[in-house]
Amino acid sequence: MLRRRFLFSLTAAGAATAAAKSRGVGPVRKVFESPGPKPNGLQAAEEGLWIVDQGDNHAYLVAYENGKVLRDLPTAADRSSGITFDGEAVWLASTYSRELIRADAQSGETIAKRFTPGAGVIYRMPTDPPGRRSPLAPPAPARSGGAAKIDSAPRPGTGAHGLEWRDGKLWVAVPPSRTIYRIDPQTWQVEHKFPTAGNRPHGIGWEGRHLWCTDSNLNAFFKHDVETGEVLESIRLADNDPLPHGMTIRGRVLWYCDDVGVVCRMDIG
Repeated sequence: MLRRRFLFSLTAAGAATAAAKSRGVGPVRKVFESPGPKPNGLQAAEEGLWIVDQGDNHAYLVAYENGKVLRDLPTAADRSSGITFDGEAVWLASTYSRELIRADAQSGETIAKRFTPGAGVIYRMPTDPPGRRSPLAPPAPARSGGAAKIDSAPRPGTGAHGLEWRDGKLWVAVPPSRTIYRIDPQTWQVEHKFPTAGNRPHGIGWEGRHLWCTDSNLNAFFKHDVETGEVLESIRLADNDPLPHGMTIRGRVLWYCDDVGVVCRMDIG
């Protein structure tokens, strides 16, 4: 029987998000283990499922049925969090170097590097949900008591997470700016942008003319009208489901990965 996942509070996601419809979907199924230790980006393609790994910085092309590795590409990315395919080459979100890399889809060799719009230091707001850990991860170390302290230490800037390619344009989800951008890869100009529903946007995937975006802290997916940025629908995972990081859509199936090493799928109707 289909499980229903519901939209969360106005405080967490804002009025526009709260007005969106929740979608009934099939159960989350853990399909196979990722070939790398920390899968963090997915892209559906005709020849297989692309996975980019933040732990070893390899891009893997695997079979949908069982995760068998069809291609294993070392890349120049630094803790990559996103991948897409433009029909000839793969694009990688090199998160900690704040670059977007175009790489050869057969060898992984870098073809070009570009800066990431909206890259920077991740900030927090009073209405932000708490950071969420995977239910599959080992327990976090216990923290000492006492009053919370303000962390004033310098933080490294980070860049993009989710990537998608459509009609010759690159779409990029960037957590530091909480924004999705459409970039012309020839001029590297931002042609269009809109805000994400939450503070930790991750994978993105197309369903027809609409773009879904994962939010890892909200444990959910949001369908956007790409012209206005309006959130039209949402899917919220159960607390014991693997935590969503990378995401892609193929047909009526949403694929996502938890960075502890598993690849999941669910039917979206």
